[in-house]
Amino acid sequence: MPKDFRRAGSCRLVCGHGRNSRTWTEKVTAVGRSRTDPEFVLARELVLHHGWNTTCYQLLNPGIEWWFSARRDALVGYVACQGRRIVGGAPVCELGRLAEVVEEFESSASAPVCYFGAEGRMLALTEGRQEYSTVVLGAQPSWDPTHWIQAQAADASIRAQFSRARNKGVSVNEWGADRAEANPELHQRLQEWLGTKGLPAMHFLVEPETLENMRDRRVFVAEARGRPIGFVVLSPVPVRNGWLTEQFVRGRGAPNGTVELMLDTAIRAVAEQGSRYVTMGIVPLSKRASPELEHNPVWLRVLAAWVRAHGRRFYNFDGLDWFKSKFHPDDWEPILAISREPRFSFRTLYAIAAAFSDGPPILAVLRGLGRAAGQEARWIGAKLSK
Repeated sequence: MPKDFRRAGSCRLVCGHGRNSRTWTEKVTAVGRSRTDPEFVLARELVLHHGWNTTCYQLLNPGIEWWFSARRDALVGYVACQGRRIVGGAPVCELGRLAEVVEEFESSASAPVCYFGAEGRMLALTEGRQEYSTVVLGAQPSWDPTHWIQAQAADASIRAQFSRARNKGVSVNEWGADRAEANPELHQRLQEWLGTKGLPAMHFLVEPETLENMRDRRVFVAEARGRPIGFVVLSPVPVRNGWLTEQFVRGRGAPNGTVELMLDTAIRAVAEQGSRYVTMGIVPLSKRASPELEHNPVWLRVLAAWVRAHGRRFYNFDGLDWFKSKFHPDDWEPILAISREPRFSFRTLYAIAAAFSDGPPILAVLRGLGRAAGQEARWIGAKLSK
């Protein structure tokens, strides 16, 4: 794999070999677990102490299965799909323990393992090893928050969006966790936003119900005439002293510029408190990861091009890419899938899609078609009634 893959934060590791005969594993599920459950407490502590991947906090999402190392000092969050274990990002542990933890987890697994959303540290560990294959499935924009402030201040079109929202009476303020979790109007805005999506709600690392667990997250709410019209949720990336903008929700009727103003307010707030890293998360199939994309298998490049061309009814890949790029990122970091197989297979790609769709991907597409047909029927009915 070319050195172009390496990004800030990646490092060289000495890979351990040989199996630990005393390997102890345990998996539990986050579904229905309370915040005081000992397993949840341990998982959260590990994330807050050792979480480096940008999706590390999402390992606490409902439906994620947990594996803990024998020493109880490392966490792996994964879902079992299509005969694979799809890991969220990478193991959460001290950097010096990463090779050992990967060895322990993989030796305990009863199925092939794929690390989706892997970043520089996992690449440094697996690069050049014939038992692993690596593909790029998207890119994520990232900023030093102080650079964000400078970039937006210099862009007249972005400033105009901020002014447009403010002129419509929009203000943005941070809410506490208890207030956000208990506010029914925020939940209504979330449902309105989800209703605009072409596909049913995704899960795994993009669980939509973030308002159920705001304990370590931060939420910035846009209000107009005293009512919430949108919100931005940030989740922590502790080791990088950073944040992931996990959701930016715009309710029905929110004026143009609302999302831009929410993001700017949130990122300025974390910048003032000394944060050094912010990302808006993955843009699937983004071409911003080029030239790394050129090293994907030919079949995957052809499939990705077809999906970008014909999947717009369900997911606006280019629109999301354009929206995030207009804020002038410092970098576009490739998002990797690192699979324990010599050649990355279609079965593994299908398993990744199944992890996000919480079932066979074809059913999610069929449900999306049904939603699209229903929406078009409502539009036609509204026109005929005029």
